[in-house]
Amino acid sequence: MTPTWLPNPLRRRLLALGLTAPLWPLHGAATTPTETQTLTRRTLQFPRDLGSHPEVAIEWWYITGHLQASPTGREFGFQLTFFRSRVKETQAMTSAFAAKQLIFAHAAVTDVSDKKLWQDQRIARAGFGLAQANEQDTAITLRDWSLVRHATHYSAVVAGHGFQFELKLRETQPLLLQGDQGFSRKGPQEKQASFYYSLPQLQVTGTLAIEDQPMAVQGRAWLDHEWSQALMHPQAVGWDWIGMNLLDGSALTAFRLRDKTGQALWAGGSFRAPSLGAKPQTFGPDEVVFQPVRSWTSPLTQAKYPVEWTVQVRADTYTVKAVIDPQELDSRASTGAVYWEGLSELFNTQGTLVGRGYLEMTGYASPLQL
Repeated sequence: MTPTWLPNPLRRRLLALGLTAPLWPLHGAATTPTETQTLTRRTLQFPRDLGSHPEVAIEWWYITGHLQASPTGREFGFQLTFFRSRVKETQAMTSAFAAKQLIFAHAAVTDVSDKKLWQDQRIARAGFGLAQANEQDTAITLRDWSLVRHATHYSAVVAGHGFQFELKLRETQPLLLQGDQGFSRKGPQEKQASFYYSLPQLQVTGTLAIEDQPMAVQGRAWLDHEWSQALMHPQAVGWDWIGMNLLDGSALTAFRLRDKTGQALWAGGSFRAPSLGAKPQTFGPDEVVFQPVRSWTSPLTQAKYPVEWTVQVRADTYTVKAVIDPQELDSRASTGAVYWEGLSELFNTQGTLVGRGYLEMTGYASPLQL
């Protein structure tokens, strides 16, 4: 059924199109309420598992990064996320117009110097040349937006409202399998899990345009790909997540799912050193602690977001700071929720900058209802 927490105009639009699946699949632990089968653990196979898994309820490809313009040195963050959602109720339909898979996308650019966030979103059913997610490799398109893996790089193309980018992202490190060889628990029950891998330290080059003013850019990015059947834990209202490219080439992931009191229901993450062949350290739920330090209140929604954190992973402690506070995304025209996701910096206990990446916080504007 269409979730009642969607805005009424969007509910009516989706019902008219016959789109009846929940539309909030932010990366972390979401799925449709009608498909709760436990994932079967298996060995991931590549390149096949770089592609789509339409038999699974929900899936997302998530790219974030830090860019510098040449020759000015002007700094930007960028984010592009494609979601695929399986509509269980339509799978037996024979009509070519049945909405069996839905494709959504969010994109945003953080202009650091102007302290401004540019954002846009897309939604379409798969097929008819509007949207598709290839099953054999990473190749997702949604109208004029795309994320495609080529022989030597990924390409990301977005034409949004007031901004555009066309980027090449080249691998510099092997795939990072999160959790237990790519099987990542997201809650105290085994069914709360996803298949999850990352590609940190992607080398980025390309073009970014703001208000039709193009500029050459380069930088570093991070790619996540997850697919899941599982619901969040019933007591979870949202999550906090970081994916950080460290300046020395290391990669740090940390996340927690929160209850309504702000306490962690589950946590996890990983750290991988830059040396060739280095194995990731995987963090258990008792080895990751998020402590808010400073908050910002959105003038649009009045949601209060912690934009500075102390994050402890085993014996190491870091400070995560948003580069600018106003990085709240409003996706009520597609996935139906408001959340904070933005370019952030990572500091060690001496106050030295050691990395950059993205901080994501959900469930602060309102609890996620899945």
